[in-house]
Amino acid sequence: MHTTDALLRLLNIRHPIIQAPMVGVSTPQLAAAVSNAGALGSIGLGASSPEQAQALIQTTRALTDQPFNVNLFCHQPAVADPARESAWIAYLAPFFAEFGAQPPTSLKSGYDTFLGNQPMFDMLLRERPAVISFHFGLPPREWIAALREVGIITLASATTPEEADAIEAAGVDAVIAQGFEAGGHRGVFDPAHDQQIGTFALVQLIAARSHLPVIAAGGIMNGQGIAAALRLGAAAVQMGTAFILCPESSANAQYRAALQGERASHTQVTAAISGRPARGMVNRLFTEVDGAGRPTLPDYPLTYDAIKALNAAASAQGNFDFAVQWAGLGAPSARAMPATELVETLVREWQESI
Repeated sequence: MHTTDALLRLLNIRHPIIQAPMVGVSTPQLAAAVSNAGALGSIGLGASSPEQAQALIQTTRALTDQPFNVNLFCHQPAVADPARESAWIAYLAPFFAEFGAQPPTSLKSGYDTFLGNQPMFDMLLRERPAVISFHFGLPPREWIAALREVGIITLASATTPEEADAIEAAGVDAVIAQGFEAGGHRGVFDPAHDQQIGTFALVQLIAARSHLPVIAAGGIMNGQGIAAALRLGAAAVQMGTAFILCPESSANAQYRAALQGERASHTQVTAAISGRPARGMVNRLFTEVDGAGRPTLPDYPLTYDAIKALNAAASAQGNFDFAVQWAGLGAPSARAMPATELVETLVREWQESI
């Protein structure tokens, strides 16, 4: 078992808290504020071109001289299947019709995988962010070794002990144990085989067999949760939903209102939004789009392209029933405060609880 102090030294941070790299919510301003407060801020690069990713890194670096994490998606590239894609578009057509809109005639990827993305890899070697994390799988071992060779610390998400074994074998520095409670996309390598293990069970299972530091993720919202995760074998925690209400995040007004209302108590996991399982606050995407009669989904992220178009059509008319609002099971405990204050509060709660 690795100690918290050892991981803090590895990451060069003061507090065992990582702000999750939430694409669409995390910003350079949020990451910098978290890092400046002594934790590890993160930005998500999964939806970015190499040029956009470089700009995000440079913007964050201009706001903090402390380490921060950048996250990359390592999913298998989508395989085109015209029959599945046409069936998905046709299935969604009645929802579009509610708003007098037409569904897209074809589906675009939108989220490039890091696998085989040489321009992104080359940019990262040039920019050398302090920490890089991987989601949905792993890049080639040679790439991981090359990143570590230039001094970059690497992390990767695991949803099972077996995925943690693969992460350790690949030469990654630390493993993020992402439990089923976590908001947003499940990091499962193969979505067809999601074991849905809870955070605290997963932390113990991985800590008992892995030689890597374990970072607990999923449902942790306060200092008491941090203390519990550390007692069970984690060296740090990763928290996403807890940071959505910070003013530095890019969550819109509807997202913030939902997270502070009754809907925060109702989250579920569905693959019908993006093509991969992800947890969010329940709305018509969960209760109707992911309903009886739903056809076989196109590959991730092709499924997502149609849902984004549907949400755009609805929100243009002031309807937010199809908004994608990721959140974890701890969502009712989210607090609206500046990121610096939130980190300070979490540290104080954690220290008081031990």
